[in-house]
Amino acid sequence: MLRPIVVGLDGSPESLAAADWAAREAQRRAVSLRLVTAWIRRPVDVPAAQESQAQKRWAQQTLDEAQDDLTARYPELPIDVEQASDLAPRVLLGQAENAEMLVLGSRGHGVIAGFLLGSVGQRVLARAKRPVVLVRAIKHGMVEGAETVDVDQDGGAVVVGIQDRDEPAEELLEFAFATAAARGVTLRAVHAWSRPPVFAYNPGAVPTGDEDTGDEARVEEELLDALTPWRQRYPQVKVVRSIGLASAAEVILQASRDAGLVVVGRRTGRPTLGMRIGPVTHGVIHHAIAPVAVVPHG
Repeated sequence: MLRPIVVGLDGSPESLAAADWAAREAQRRAVSLRLVTAWIRRPVDVPAAQESQAQKRWAQQTLDEAQDDLTARYPELPIDVEQASDLAPRVLLGQAENAEMLVLGSRGHGVIAGFLLGSVGQRVLARAKRPVVLVRAIKHGMVEGAETVDVDQDGGAVVVGIQDRDEPAEELLEFAFATAAARGVTLRAVHAWSRPPVFAYNPGAVPTGDEDTGDEARVEEELLDALTPWRQRYPQVKVVRSIGLASAAEVILQASRDAGLVVVGRRTGRPTLGMRIGPVTHGVIHHAIAPVAVVPHG
């Protein structure tokens, strides 16, 4: 069976923008859409019971209004709704396990600050077993808070950041190529590389311009080899390669200013303490203009 695309809905403009983005993506992929809300059931006493009932009614109203709006705009898209009385991260993580992807709204603070994740988004992003897409609210075709930046969430290229040329993550490339194929857009594969370090001063060891060009050509060839099996699997997808000498996050961000979607990876099995999404992914999701898909991989 085809997996649905799941949206975490809380009634905010950002979550409604996420629902609209997810509806278009579900329609392109010919899968269903599921709208989910979570609320906390209080201990059984009269004031708390009344509060719980009010929360339940609000959650259902939020779902119904969003479903009616999306059905009117995407009449052929199957949409179902679900509300759960539990902590939001637990509900969303449970829903994500059987989803094509989980889509969340994220507040944006413009070009400089980028995405702003609350505690729920951070916990879900660090633990989800399926791709999580972060969507900012769009106003008049532009990112809210970044009025000078034009945004095309559907027609722009899919940008994928590749860290390991030798063994790129299959989950990452599968998601990126499938998304580009569904949208009929170019896939831009981005990789950051660095020159070999010079541990001691030796004029004879300093790379010359010709040697530097040779290193770049080798990196280009290795990146091409890594992408070849996927280009054969998705021959309809036009692929453009881009390499840079800056930091990985900076290279990805520079390549994605006019992108429709940015795809980055998150290694699973990281230690419990510390930054669990990785520094590159952390930098991209906090500064990207386009929606960002974070794909977990081994």
